[in-house]
Amino acid sequence: MAVYTLPELPYDYTALAPVISPEIVELHHDKHHAAYVKGANDTLEQLAEARDKEAWGSINGLEKSLAFHLSGHILHSVYWHNMSGDGGGEPLEKDGTGELADAIAESFGSFAKFKAQLSRAAATTQGSGWGVLAFEPLSGRLVVEQVYDHQGNVGQGSTPLLVFDAWEHAFYLQYRNQKADFVEAMWQVVDWQDVARRYTAAGERGDSLLLAP
Repeated sequence: MAVYTLPELPYDYTALAPVISPEIVELHHDKHHAAYVKGANDTLEQLAEARDKEAWGSINGLEKSLAFHLSGHILHSVYWHNMSGDGGGEPLEKDGTGELADAIAESFGSFAKFKAQLSRAAATTQGSGWGVLAFEPLSGRLVVEQVYDHQGNVGQGSTPLLVFDAWEHAFYLQYRNQKADFVEAMWQVVDWQDVARRYTAAGERGDSLLLAP
């Protein structure tokens, strides 16, 4: 039985145009995201078989495969909800996202400085990866992470709040090799209401790392 399932898009394929074309949204969700879901489920089955047979020769590859596919599934699930055809701008008190705005200012100095850091992190990720705004539970502050593939270069325990997909499949059909142009356009569709809800939920969980008994 499959453990993970592909979530439905919260909008139709045309909702993010012209920033992201309907063709890209359809292929990205229905093919690429679906492949990560299948990969995670297939890897879980292979790990179960390895346990049953006590055959551990492929354990390193299987653990890496699970991290890759599961993280891909999680990040894409956040990605779709981070965007809206009515998005853009920045979090503001009058829109009910003032706490997020304050946290960004406290953690980065200003929204402009945060935007510059996340944009640069996403646009300069070597190979395939993500730029991520995350809640770091040990300090309670926000950090920007430059995530390689889906799971590398991440602080343990951090919660992704806003993710920019910088894999070529996210933009190449429309933006060709101009990754920086795609990242800049992404700010036009950020759903700050969704990011603010994620920030509130992450903060309410508090320090869940349990570093001391």
